[in-house]
Amino acid sequence: MTKYLKKMANYPPPILVSELGSFAHKTLIERLPAIGKRIIIENDFPMLIRENLQILIDELPDGKVRAVLSQKCALDVVDWYRYIEPYLGESWLALPWYFAEAYFYRRVIEAIDYFNLVIDPYAGQKKLGLENSITSVYSLSSQINKLSGNWQKNELVNVIYAALWGNRFDLSLFSPEPEIQHKIYRENEQGNLLVDDTEKLVNWLAVNSVERIDVIIDNAGVELFCDLCLVDYLLNTQLAQTVCLHLKAHPTFVSDAIIKDVDDLLDRLFLEEDNEVKSFAMRLKKYITSQGLQLKEHLFWTSPLVFWEMPEDLMLELTKASLTIIKGDANYRRLLGDRHWSFTTPFAEIVSYFPTPLVALRTLKSEIVCGLQPSLITRLNTEDTHWLTNGKRGVIQFAC
Repeated sequence: MTKYLKKMANYPPPILVSELGSFAHKTLIERLPAIGKRIIIENDFPMLIRENLQILIDELPDGKVRAVLSQKCALDVVDWYRYIEPYLGESWLALPWYFAEAYFYRRVIEAIDYFNLVIDPYAGQKKLGLENSITSVYSLSSQINKLSGNWQKNELVNVIYAALWGNRFDLSLFSPEPEIQHKIYRENEQGNLLVDDTEKLVNWLAVNSVERIDVIIDNAGVELFCDLCLVDYLLNTQLAQTVCLHLKAHPTFVSDAIIKDVDDLLDRLFLEEDNEVKSFAMRLKKYITSQGLQLKEHLFWTSPLVFWEMPEDLMLELTKASLTIIKGDANYRRLLGDRHWSFTTPFAEIVSYFPTPLVALRTLKSEIVCGLQPSLITRLNTEDTHWLTNGKRGVIQFAC
């Protein structure tokens, strides 16, 4: 439990999928069944697996919560029984939002017998999402290859912005088809940045000795490529001696990245004829070989727990970092406990439990945010009724 939340007599309740009219309710009623159907359509699974997936789809939204089945090589079954026990026999509609999503994606893994077959049900979408954004990869590779030597403030800021806006590529929300893909960066994008602590972060880096930076990764594909551009800059300019990427232990949330996604991305780029792309991939592979770039996974990242419920071993691992970069909307939700915080609640107060200085890079795709000015909230509510969920706007929030 966080030292901040302990001081609060009535910290806000969790967001529930039963809240009519909310994006959380839409997720359970519309988005998750659609994702389940797409998994069936896009994969050549045998009939038994297709039936398993259809049973899961048919449970939504009024079906009953049951325990995760014990399966060969599944190391998280005991933990999941503990997570689910308070909700056993309840309707899906009784679940907190993040719990419901994590439970759904874990049930997908069960339905396809992932721990035995090791088949990523979202591999096709991940691949298509990258292929339809390959021109951005060419452009960014060329730019990042020109940056070396001592780090420069304006260079670091631009790489951080690229990592932020790369978070728009979330395949659980947006189709990988090119005609509706967001661009990574657009002119006049600064107006869509609701909080920008980049100056504060850069100033902190300028006066603090940084040995290791950890990055809690979100999506595969082009977002992962943008994150690797940031990693490359941190290591190439020796801003950090080591960077650790924390990745999911199995496929989840459609496009969330696993270690295999990193390896596949670099192998894919290394085969490109474009020398800029090949050079970038070769450099990242060397970082991995030399242990300058380390890839880590933990079952916590696919659990329904929020960040202040992190197990001790992972918390101790994170304390080794000088700075933690937290990517994406779902990780941001877990950082805030996926609760109904006032949008004006200071970010640093909520996350004061975290063991290291941290920066959150997140585009808004859910009805949770903090650290905003009241006047900004009023303006956004007038300008765009979907500003919290359409992925157009972002935040860079730093707490140390």
